[in-house]
Amino acid sequence: MPWWGVASSVLAPVILIGGWTVAADLQPAPFNAVQRSISALGAVGMPYRWIVALALLGVGVCHVITGIALRSAADAGRALLVVGGISGALIAVNPQPRHGGSLAHEAFSLVGVVVMTIWPIAATRGDRGAPFGLRPAVAATATAVTLGMLLWFTIELFHGPELGLAERTVTADQSIWPLLVVMSVLAARQRALVPAGQGAAVRCR
Repeated sequence: MPWWGVASSVLAPVILIGGWTVAADLQPAPFNAVQRSISALGAVGMPYRWIVALALLGVGVCHVITGIALRSAADAGRALLVVGGISGALIAVNPQPRHGGSLAHEAFSLVGVVVMTIWPIAATRGDRGAPFGLRPAVAATATAVTLGMLLWFTIELFHGPELGLAERTVTADQSIWPLLVVMSVLAARQRALVPAGQGAAVRCR
């Protein structure tokens, strides 16, 4: 796992959460992040919408880099993570208008959320020595948790009082999982580097 892939996986959730937090705090009028979506914060005409755009673009680039670097994962999963990153970047350059919707924004959002939900399963490996985050059972659990969050978000879309919170929960979850996978790859690599006798000696101490 190259260092730049580790860095990109760490930066993705930091940029995402930091971006929407800073943009909301800078609004001249109070912005209710529990009720209002990230898209509303980054819509055309909103003050400091460029912060949201840069954050989404940055996260997209980070996912692309992580997908390229994650050589321990199956190629299908890596490809989907790259596609998810590209979708995120395209969301950034296709913001919602001040009034009404944007077909491009909604289409890229849909593609992104679907791809980022299924990539953990596509990235799994069947061998017994696979890193924890790339094991089928673990990936299936992660996807099931994300689907539960998406169900909540879908319910909130119909005038729910916590739309913003639900959306932020889903997007944060999808940006953090690549980091957890990378950390499991690094942990597996570290275990492989420790000779069996040395590991036993350390445990005896």
